[in-house]
Amino acid sequence: MNIPVTMAEHPPLEASVINEVPFLPHLVNGDTGQQVILVQVNAGETFTIRTEDGHIQCIPGPAHVPMMSPNGSMPPIYVPPGYVSQVIEENGIRRVVVLPHSAEFHPSNHPNVHTPPSHVPQYVHHHPALMPHPPVYAPLTGAGDIPPQFIPQHGPSHVFADQESCSSHGWSNFNHRDERTVKAHERLQKRLKDRQTGGPKDSPPSSPRKNHSTLSSNVQNGYGKGQTISGVTEITAEPVKAKSGKPTNSSSVNAENEDLDLESKSLQDLLSSINKPVVSEIKGKSVVLSWTPPSCADGNVNQFQVGCTYEVTMSSTGTNGKFKVVYNGEETTVTISELRPATDYHVRISAVCNSVKGSASEPTSFTSAITEPDWPAPPKLINRTKNSLTLQWKAPNDGGSKISNYLLEWDEGKHNFFKECYLGYQKQCKLTKLSPSVGYMFRLAAKNDIGLSDFSEPMRYYTAGSVPATPASPRLVEAGATWISLEWSKPNGVLDDEFITYVLEMEDESSGYGFKVKYNGDEFACTLKNLRRSTSYNYRASEILTVQSAAIPPGPCRPLQRSGKSRAKEVSLRWVPPDINGGSTVTEYTVEIGELGSHDQRSVYRGAELECTVGGLLPGKMYSFWVKAANKVGYGPYSERTDISTVAAPPDQCSIPIAACKTASCVHVNWECPPCNGSEITEFRLEFGGVEGCMEIIYCGPAQSYEVKALKPATAYYCRVQAVNAAGSGHYSDTAICMTPASVPAAVNVLQVINPNQLEIIPPSASTCLAIQWEEPCCHGSEITGYNIEYGDKQIVAVTTTTNAIVEDLQPDTTYRIRVQAINGIGMGPFSHSIKAKTKPLPPDPPRLECTVFSHQSLKLKWGEGINKALTTASTQYILQMEDKFGRFISVYSGPCHTYKVQRLNEFSFYNFKIQAKNDAGEGPFSKIYTFRTIRCPPPQLKAPKVQILEEHTCEIIWETLPPMKGDIIVYTLQLITGRDTEQVYKGPMTSFCLANVQTSCEYKFRVCAGRQYQDAIGIQELYGPYSPIVSFSSHKHESTSISSETTVALTKIPKETLSDEHFAALILVAFAGLSILFAFIIQYFVIK
Repeated sequence: MNIPVTMAEHPPLEASVINEVPFLPHLVNGDTGQQVILVQVNAGETFTIRTEDGHIQCIPGPAHVPMMSPNGSMPPIYVPPGYVSQVIEENGIRRVVVLPHSAEFHPSNHPNVHTPPSHVPQYVHHHPALMPHPPVYAPLTGAGDIPPQFIPQHGPSHVFADQESCSSHGWSNFNHRDERTVKAHERLQKRLKDRQTGGPKDSPPSSPRKNHSTLSSNVQNGYGKGQTISGVTEITAEPVKAKSGKPTNSSSVNAENEDLDLESKSLQDLLSSINKPVVSEIKGKSVVLSWTPPSCADGNVNQFQVGCTYEVTMSSTGTNGKFKVVYNGEETTVTISELRPATDYHVRISAVCNSVKGSASEPTSFTSAITEPDWPAPPKLINRTKNSLTLQWKAPNDGGSKISNYLLEWDEGKHNFFKECYLGYQKQCKLTKLSPSVGYMFRLAAKNDIGLSDFSEPMRYYTAGSVPATPASPRLVEAGATWISLEWSKPNGVLDDEFITYVLEMEDESSGYGFKVKYNGDEFACTLKNLRRSTSYNYRASEILTVQSAAIPPGPCRPLQRSGKSRAKEVSLRWVPPDINGGSTVTEYTVEIGELGSHDQRSVYRGAELECTVGGLLPGKMYSFWVKAANKVGYGPYSERTDISTVAAPPDQCSIPIAACKTASCVHVNWECPPCNGSEITEFRLEFGGVEGCMEIIYCGPAQSYEVKALKPATAYYCRVQAVNAAGSGHYSDTAICMTPASVPAAVNVLQVINPNQLEIIPPSASTCLAIQWEEPCCHGSEITGYNIEYGDKQIVAVTTTTNAIVEDLQPDTTYRIRVQAINGIGMGPFSHSIKAKTKPLPPDPPRLECTVFSHQSLKLKWGEGINKALTTASTQYILQMEDKFGRFISVYSGPCHTYKVQRLNEFSFYNFKIQAKNDAGEGPFSKIYTFRTIRCPPPQLKAPKVQILEEHTCEIIWETLPPMKGDIIVYTLQLITGRDTEQVYKGPMTSFCLANVQTSCEYKFRVCAGRQYQDAIGIQELYGPYSPIVSFSSHKHESTSISSETTVALTKIPKETLSDEHFAALILVAFAGLSILFAFIIQYFVIK
């Protein structure tokens, strides 16, 4: 246990610690010779004080107890058995250190009960191990004594099963320390022994081994912080002088400390040479860090392979932000997890060896990757009815990419698979048309550009139902001293799957507040804890004594805070009064400013207000601020330093840029970098244009020069530049002007082929000439004197300043690439783009004409076969002419097709045709005359024949008569169809036939067709038409004449049935088509021709 006691003429300066234990009224008076003593009570320990009225007050740690010494002497300290208290004075600081008798003391050997003085009751603390204590302030020496009225006390020690964890906090770790620490501890024990035996007292004992890394960094504002080394708490501070005015340090102590300091500083320098860590495998929430151990001057790294630990610190608020420890161990490659996606991090490393810590390495910066969104929280129910549920949710971490949609799934109340019920960017969804008193399970996922997050935990929500019945009284399950367990049953009339919540209330009669809700949920049991037992309390009244302590300077104020938003050249600050005003009202505050890293401070405000505005600052610069308060006694100490950075301002206006012409179409522009005003310039914006008020941004980037190309010669251009940083854009510079020199003409933009008829001079032939026209290009400061026309195989024709020309002596039906070039006094400009132009072909020859289909009233003609067909193109047209009865050839077809059907011809007649082809080159000659003849017309189809029964086994078949066709005789063919067999029973010119041997009870089918007999060179030929419809006949016994006559009439009526609607519509369509053809022929012949 360590109890540092400090004495000073002023109270401690850290108000947050002083507030834990208030000043005791019976220890404070107005004597100016008194000294303040601070007793530090560690965690797990108790400080016991006897007051003037004889009562005992126990103060548990951690705490700082302020005491007053009337004469400045060191008070006696009562310690538990096994410990000894010693006073150590070093560098003007006196401390009381409580140590065990032996260095090998272990907490497990400590007696279970310490016997305090008879007037002090026992107090059992929570933990017997020696815990590190909070920092205390450096004391000021003085004289005076204090009555023995405070006694530090230990309760009974506890023995833990985990001896290793206990030894890390107790004195048993002396055997595990390194050799240097053991030697330092032995020297300390030797000096303590010399003081007990009355050794030399002129010089104070040497302090334990110091850590240089904390000595210089922890001392601030006149006080320092303690560091635990080998179980002894060291309090570092600036040296003060003794009462006689002579320094208290001796040369022997300084020599020993210097040896230790040199060795520690050498080791610290080696540890500080560690390189910055290397970052690899950067992911959204983790990163792999690796580093190499620090090396000696000879490059040996094996010295630090064993016994060297590393501390990795990380910051997400910039290199000047707060670094947090994320790893402490011996490995040289670690994986840091739990990072935030798309976040900039800065990581650095420091090495620790033999309790000496080197300075941190240079920070390494990296940015975590973008990932899918984090696992969202389950959706919450904000409203429900019998048929609807309204859910709401919060957006999770988007993983660095904006969340585009939320996917809400449910089980539809079926307790099986989840299905989608909402997909959108809203954070609220209302589900309707639900069943009352039914539970629905929901889960939620978020989606961004990277992917879909994991689903949240499923949550079940129930729709509302009817009001349940009153349940029975709860039943007692089990009761204890401070708790009780109750249970209850579901009320009657409630379905098994219906969701019901229960509210349990309890009344405490002694409180007088009536019933209060103690449970609200859907369970059937609950346990109520923290109940009171039947306990009586006794009270008594005493007079109140008010003591006013002597005024002292106020304590430190809390750190300054920024008030409102910072600006580029001023900062608004605010603060609160100090927690300790020193017994007098604070009347004035002083705010001082200093630049970061500099020891120069100056006052910027002095007054009684709690806020001020500091102006005249530089943009984007970090400043340090302190505040101190004053009362009627004087000023108190400074507050802790507050570092505040002014807001960066946009850069200053750039100077006018310098524009120099490199060529007629290229200008080089450069400019200077203006002051950045606290934020690094990220880019420059260059505006460029041919009109001063209509310039456009042509460059954005960090460079300070740019080449503008593709400019027009002999043209004036304007430009200006602007600087941009994180704070915004600065003002544009003044406008610079430059003039490009004259150059060769520009390329011809518009070049086209025109119709030769548009020119004044008509070319001799369209198949060997091409007419072109173009627009005059920009002369670029020098007048155009002529043009060059290039076509074919690099053939060039020179023309004057006209903008059209005829290219002659070309091949028919040939494609040429043509381009034009302008010429001025400086030289020839570039060629224009090439155009493709094709000469017209020669007029085509007539194709061969042939007839492919012959009929009695039409001829289908075809042409284009053979060599001529390959020469035809899509633009070729054909004109087909036919000779009429007057010997004239009239056109019957004109078009690109290769077939045509000539209709409305006479049968067995000769017709003469000729054909002509034409294209863009003109009309070709007519072909020779081709003669084709139509064929004879077959007889038409007959109606169905009639069948009459003449006798019992004889019947007569009768059909209609056709007139002769152009003198040709008509013959008829009668067929008898029996099953699938067909038999010709008659052929001749007659229109009836008698069939004998007709069997009774058999069915007969008949059909007839007409034929045309004609004479040709071969002989007599026959041309038959289609067969008539089939007529059926069934032979029966001849019962009566009436029946026979009725049968005959019936058979006669069969073929006389009326036409159906389909046949009638077809007949009308045929008639209309024939009429249309007739009108077309009349119009073609009489009107057009």
